[in-house]
Amino acid sequence: MWEKNIDINEIKEIRTRTTVFFGIGAIKKIEDICKDLKSKGINKLIVMSGKNAYKATGAWDWVEKALKNNNIEYVNYDKVTPNPTNQAIDEAASLAHEFGAQAVIAIGGGSPTDAGKSVAILLKYPDKCANDVYEFTFAPSEAAPIVAINLTHGTGTETNRFAVATIVEKDYKPAIAYDCIYPMYAIDDPALMVKLSEKQTKYVSIDALNHVVEAATTKAASPYTICLAHEVISMVAKYLPKALANAEDLEARYYLAYAAMMGGVCFDNGLLHYTHALEHPLSAVKHELSHGLGLAILLPAVVENMWETKKETLAHILKPIAPEISPQTSATEANALVYDWLKSVGVPNKLKDEGFSEADIDRLVNLAFTTPSLGGLLSIAPTQATQEAVKEIYTKSL
Repeated sequence: MWEKNIDINEIKEIRTRTTVFFGIGAIKKIEDICKDLKSKGINKLIVMSGKNAYKATGAWDWVEKALKNNNIEYVNYDKVTPNPTNQAIDEAASLAHEFGAQAVIAIGGGSPTDAGKSVAILLKYPDKCANDVYEFTFAPSEAAPIVAINLTHGTGTETNRFAVATIVEKDYKPAIAYDCIYPMYAIDDPALMVKLSEKQTKYVSIDALNHVVEAATTKAASPYTICLAHEVISMVAKYLPKALANAEDLEARYYLAYAAMMGGVCFDNGLLHYTHALEHPLSAVKHELSHGLGLAILLPAVVENMWETKKETLAHILKPIAPEISPQTSATEANALVYDWLKSVGVPNKLKDEGFSEADIDRLVNLAFTTPSLGGLLSIAPTQATQEAVKEIYTKSL
């Protein structure tokens, strides 16, 4: 296989709208990044992180050293949680303003990076708050520079223009997409990902897989997104079992990180539809629900919904996880084949396993149609996204 011709210990520079330093040891590039920030007149910045991972992975040792070497002062907001909230973003933005931060370094998975992107916007708009950003009362055209140091292989947010946050008071979990929040630099170092738990290893990789299933089947899909989707799913199918068998398998982490990064580029181009639009209400209502787990639960029913409309594309891209699938497969069989793969990687969960019941369905449907931005995702779904169709997906996922 072609992967054998790649030296995973050699740091590659991959250019999208973001310059990504990719490979084992890529964290060392933070020194060059800090030098560049300093050359641009940045003397103070805010570091966005969770409580532990940024230190436990070893990433912070490199970042702190580089900041000190380049005489860049920093303040650290280390309270970012999974499914980051408007309240946390406002708290961090206030801290950043008081400190005089001119840029953002985010260290973590999707949540610190998305929160960091949000703070980067608010640094340029001091009269605004997170609710303004996520309820679309204005459209930002600029943001402070962002550096994303990625600690998971799932979201792809380190190399795209999307961010997500929960508006706690309304159980809304909208998504934003602005050119100004492409990170200036990103670091994808697989050696920083070996401490991911087994559950998170599964969930973040399933997130990457969902990104491309959707991006290859929206109304905005292109040959580019379909080709990326097949490659991403091939990587996840091959390397997720290896990472689950051995958490410190660096080759497996390398290609899962590569798959996630490509997934981010894929949905930056093709956008998303049902699975993300319907998952956001799930984790908005139950903040403890892992985003990737919610996506896994919904995916089989979403595949069934769009099968007749997109069966040639789906049969092509899903072949790596469902070798028996073909355009002649029925919609219910396609649902079952996807679910069989999810079970094979240890994710047999249904909504009822996560505390949802039939009594919750109408509320979830309502949130899917009233949460800011989700209507845009539903509008580019490959089938007509009626309330009845959304309700059926939720019901079949129970």
